[in-house]
Amino acid sequence: MQIQRQRAFTAAVQLYENGNYEASLALFEEALTEYYKADTECRVLCEGPQSFRDHDHVLYRYTLSELISDHYTQVLNCKHECVRDLATRPGRLSPMENYLPLHYDYLQFAYFQVNNLEQALFCALSYLLFHEGEEFMTENVEYYTEMLGHGGQPRQEAVHYLKRHKKELELLLIGSTNLGVPYIEENYWRSLGGRDDENRIPSGTDGWMEYVPISKKTNSSVVMMQQLQEGGSLLYDNIRLVQNSAALNGTQRVLFDDVISEDECYELRHLAHITTSAGDGYRGKVSPHTPNEKFEGTTVLKTLKYGYEGRVPLRSARLFYDVSEKARKIIESYFMLNSTLHFSYTHLVCRTAVPDQQEHRNDLSHPIHADNCLLDPEANECWKEPPAYTYRDYSALLYLNGDFEGGEFIFTKTDAKTITASVKPRCGRMVGFSSGGENPHGVRAVTRGQRCAVALWFTLDPLYRELERLQADEVIQALENQHPWDHINQKDEL
Repeated sequence: MQIQRQRAFTAAVQLYENGNYEASLALFEEALTEYYKADTECRVLCEGPQSFRDHDHVLYRYTLSELISDHYTQVLNCKHECVRDLATRPGRLSPMENYLPLHYDYLQFAYFQVNNLEQALFCALSYLLFHEGEEFMTENVEYYTEMLGHGGQPRQEAVHYLKRHKKELELLLIGSTNLGVPYIEENYWRSLGGRDDENRIPSGTDGWMEYVPISKKTNSSVVMMQQLQEGGSLLYDNIRLVQNSAALNGTQRVLFDDVISEDECYELRHLAHITTSAGDGYRGKVSPHTPNEKFEGTTVLKTLKYGYEGRVPLRSARLFYDVSEKARKIIESYFMLNSTLHFSYTHLVCRTAVPDQQEHRNDLSHPIHADNCLLDPEANECWKEPPAYTYRDYSALLYLNGDFEGGEFIFTKTDAKTITASVKPRCGRMVGFSSGGENPHGVRAVTRGQRCAVALWFTLDPLYRELERLQADEVIQALENQHPWDHINQKDEL
């Protein structure tokens, strides 16, 4: 039942995103009806014996009234958890945030699209029951009211559901306090929950895709978000734009050539051969993605340390630092971001085909994945939950060579099978893209030779800046405050 209900919701979203609003309405309504049926069933199952986690009943003596209170409180706790259970797809650990309100959010937009403003108003008011005073939906309500010439009421199933939920929460807090068991209400209706792609509906935005309320649209027949942008300045004269998002059959994707020169590629490959270690970044696992390839990597801070110790030319370590900063600036400028991109992780990596293990390979050098969410091909979803690096916003790969077989970078659809674009690495070529479920990607098998690249992940949240990068910044600053480079490390002259 739960799989069927969530499939109806997912199918409705897909119809909505394809512009088939009439058909999506029927499925959204079906999913909503099934949600409330499932909620009733979930609550009924809570009537049996229950227990709090970590609550040892032997630690206190209880009277009959205390026993009744204890049981009732535990039943309430179980019923409250139905919010989480119904929003969690089988096989997942975390619920989809904002799941129930999302139904009303989608419905109000879909009803607007088919010019049923009365139903759109009812659904918008229902959404506000969960997120009282939320600006964008409040403005939508004002717009609908103005166009209709009258107000409306939220849908009764939502009114009843939320009224009961709030009353039970009050009783649960009282009961758990009396039992000495602290209870913290988890907010599964946060308005940050939703799909992470270019067609996310307004309540699903996380700050970098701003929603424009209906009442502020010049064309009132179309409801849409502020468009993601691309096509900004490349900043450097020699860089060539090869393919944009449209040419790569996706969104927030770009391919550049000549980001660095042949000499710089050679120097960075030489740096990699000296400083990389097997399994770096993967707890020493030499072949973390496939047993048919050896993986090696190194970081900016490590190469700077090697340079300062004279184990590699310091200018080479500085080149790695400067090239990664150059890539960051290009991505930030091209995608016309309104805030600074920060490094989340910087990795100089090489993948080497293992001899005598390349016949009849049908695996990938790096399996299809997304960088900030857990790809679920069966559901055509990408779940933003740990252990995914949910704070990553943009990614880039700067290739250092092309003299190997295989190793093409590929974009796919969320089914992890349908390839939408393929990129053949070569020196100075860089692919950049947003890190969410809109850009699943992987690497085809490297069947001969070694493939080297600078892998970069970026975040818009300064709280998740790469610690090693901050330390590397300090090293660079300290070096620049000293004498010229050739006097810092005499071994560079050897």
